[in-house]
Amino acid sequence: MDTVNILGFAGSLRKGSYNKSLLRAAGELLPPGASIEIFDIEGIPPFNQDLEESPPERVKEFKSRIRAASAVLIVTPEYNFSVPGVLKNAVDWASRPHGDSAWPGKPVALMSASTGMLGGSRAQYHLRQTLLFLDVRAVSKPEVFVTFAGQKFDDTGKLTDEATRGVVANLLKALVNLASGPAH
Repeated sequence: MDTVNILGFAGSLRKGSYNKSLLRAAGELLPPGASIEIFDIEGIPPFNQDLEESPPERVKEFKSRIRAASAVLIVTPEYNFSVPGVLKNAVDWASRPHGDSAWPGKPVALMSASTGMLGGSRAQYHLRQTLLFLDVRAVSKPEVFVTFAGQKFDDTGKLTDEATRGVVANLLKALVNLASGPAH
């Protein structure tokens, strides 16, 4: 079996982000036959349709990495009941110009972490709406909402909660299975 290469990115720019820590934890929990490359979306400029035919280099690099990956793992915080603007911006850039989207058919899984009791669920549901339009092949189960994240990571950002580690591992298995199976 070929290695399933996953491109992972977090929708947070904050250095101490629980979502970035969750993404790093995914690298520890990969099933056999999978690898992960983490991409930092910092530096992707605000989307400007005037530039979509000749996008900035950081955007070209992002789209290239999405295309080269077997699958994508997106980890998002929740801001004001939705996805952060920087994440939506990056997703939009990778979908443009019309006819040159990096998303169609790409296997994608989502995770989120929050200090609250909903774990970023509303952000994930908004992101799923966007991804549906972009024609990705999304993992639907398990859903990974890390609630009360401050209790599940240690001071160094390591995910210490075993139940959460288990559900993340199961999500990664589902993503690898989706990427390894026939495209729809």
